[in-house]
Amino acid sequence: MRYQPIYDIAELCVRQNINQVVLCPGSRCAPLTLAFTRHSGITARTFSDERSAGFIALGMAQSTGKPVVVVCTSGTAVYNLAPAVAEAFFSHTPLVVITADRPAEWIAQHDGQTIYQPEIFGKHVKKYFQLPQDYDYPDSQWAINRMVNEALNLSRQLAPGPVHINAPFREPLYPKADETITYSSDIRVIHEHAPAPALTAEVKSEITSAMGRFQNILVVAGQQVADADTIGAISGFQKMLHVPVVHDIISNLHEVDAGVQHSDLFLGQASDTLKEMLRPDLLITFGQSLISKNLKIFLRKYPAKKHWHVQTAGPVADTFKNLTDVFYTHPAPFLEVLSTAEASSEFENQKQKNYCKLWEVEERRVLQVLDEFFREGEHSELKMVRTLLENLPDNSNLHLANSMSVRYGNFIGLTAGKKGIRVFSNRGTSGIDGSNSTAVGHSLVSGRPNFLLTGDLAFFYDRNAFWHNYSLPNLRVLLLNNHGGLIFDVLDGPSSMPEASEYFITRQMLNGLELCNEFGFEYLRVDHSGKLKSSFRDFLEFGNSAKVMEYESDTPRNKRLFEQLKLKIKNSYEL
Repeated sequence: MRYQPIYDIAELCVRQNINQVVLCPGSRCAPLTLAFTRHSGITARTFSDERSAGFIALGMAQSTGKPVVVVCTSGTAVYNLAPAVAEAFFSHTPLVVITADRPAEWIAQHDGQTIYQPEIFGKHVKKYFQLPQDYDYPDSQWAINRMVNEALNLSRQLAPGPVHINAPFREPLYPKADETITYSSDIRVIHEHAPAPALTAEVKSEITSAMGRFQNILVVAGQQVADADTIGAISGFQKMLHVPVVHDIISNLHEVDAGVQHSDLFLGQASDTLKEMLRPDLLITFGQSLISKNLKIFLRKYPAKKHWHVQTAGPVADTFKNLTDVFYTHPAPFLEVLSTAEASSEFENQKQKNYCKLWEVEERRVLQVLDEFFREGEHSELKMVRTLLENLPDNSNLHLANSMSVRYGNFIGLTAGKKGIRVFSNRGTSGIDGSNSTAVGHSLVSGRPNFLLTGDLAFFYDRNAFWHNYSLPNLRVLLLNNHGGLIFDVLDGPSSMPEASEYFITRQMLNGLELCNEFGFEYLRVDHSGKLKSSFRDFLEFGNSAKVMEYESDTPRNKRLFEQLKLKIKNSYEL
């Protein structure tokens, strides 16, 4: 049992409550593959494309909230995991990446599938671990156990993220025909009991007293997982202190009744005078990235006197170039503490109410314009997105691919009546490369309906997400196919270049029908003939397979309608 310390990695994962494993085919990783597939406490799945496999594991980790193990063979296969590892790092998603390797003396000696794997992911992992390449020594066995324990704990330690374990294996890689793989019963498990970050009594007193010195207080929430405690704390905070809460669709705060979801639309058209009136004295932020470029520009151009940021752990981003205070705690208890603060006078309290009403008026303005815009009835990608978001069943997952898809979702938003919907998007790196695969990962481990909103480039780029042997009956894909990258025709820079069509927009003539035939998915096509309602009715029915509903359109039409919407918002300020 030369590989006993390697086989015991599977046992250690189970004892650490990690039981989802993504495997990529290969020979050098055979000891790991056999260890995981033969363990009764592990659910192992195999995916041939390492890039897709990494994002599928990412989706699983997002869905379960627990680390997922990814195993691949040596050589360039390891490099294909890099996009998902980078996304996991910046989105704080726990992944345990275990890569098989050749013994060190064979690297760069023209041996097959050998590259320089140590620290291959650079700064995009929380830590890199190099296992010993000879396992017969007691110290090597101790070191393997110690390093794997540390890696598993570190992956979920605040802030969570990916870790990399590189494991060199000597041949023979497979057990003998009469050899049985077993797992040690006396394996050591190192449990980590990290303290929960909390505010001291002194800090609580300091921030509640400081609140009374500010007139215009604004809360901005970036991307975060859906959390009932945070939603409840915000509702109480707003009721007590009349503070506007601005958020994106990926902030998962749509169930907050008085939230401001459409700042990107009205800040793009508002006058400088109005923006000055909306300038905060105290800015309180939590969560990660924002979709809204106009909101980011506004907060940089009209900086607050103080900017407080709240997060549990990890490096802090100074996104608005005005950070003054960082509080390491969860947003819910922080907001509950602030809810106990009292205004210095009734006059100051009224000023805060007026400031809140300013944001609410602008939010209502956009909602009214959107209603008028969609009542005109012309088909568009925006209307397709609105129809999807209006018809999402409660307690489902919404996945937004990058580029225009996530922006469309943010322009429309979700209403407070949509209960239990969780929104996901790969905004750690904002790449299109794993949108399908991440949604597939969720679908494999979640019993919830999963809806993916995607454009054609992201969809076809990640087609290998569906190249496996697992059914996806709870996956629905709305494919917006305008045969190119619409975002490059909307942005001011590339759209004005003569090379835009061929080298930026990158026109393509594919459609989703052949892909659905290839993978056994149900296919629905929507055009301009008014079949929208019946098509969505079929789309929302769940059966035995995934469904793709494709809306084909052209870039000039979508650009024209999008520009019309912006013009309507601009004109609303002139009435």
